[in-house]
Amino acid sequence: MRLSTAGRYALRAMVDLARHEGEGPILRQEIADRQAISADYLAQLFVKLRRAGLVNSVMGPGGGYVLAQPADQTRAGDVLRAVEEPLSLTQCLEEGQESPCPRAARCVTRVLWERMGRAMIEVLDSVTLAELAEPAGEWERDLGLDASTGQRVEVLG
Repeated sequence: MRLSTAGRYALRAMVDLARHEGEGPILRQEIADRQAISADYLAQLFVKLRRAGLVNSVMGPGGGYVLAQPADQTRAGDVLRAVEEPLSLTQCLEEGQESPCPRAARCVTRVLWERMGRAMIEVLDSVTLAELAEPAGEWERDLGLDASTGQRVEVLG
């Protein structure tokens, strides 16, 4: 399985919001700058994330985006399902779809794809934004990056 750019970028943006949870609304451009993602592309992703009930947008001066629920209650799987096509390894396993494969009923590998798909979803649904946000802070410190800008900081000493 390969995640699309939309899924990867949406998850990065949501982890960014989780890292700044409690600071009030975060401007889309700030997230775009920190994550090196086009602000216009983020706007498209935030539409989907808002529809899924994962973010709220605050209009006007001081506006921006905030998580709709605490970071420890939002799972990586929720984010990916909001912006990705169905999270399945093969087209024949997509829920609500009639399989285009004429071998689906007698496929000898389908059981493997089903097990792998369930394991993947179990992992995605076991990790919260809060869990992803904390290691990101540690990784940034280890790499000598400023948490607010993502830029390398020279440590004199």
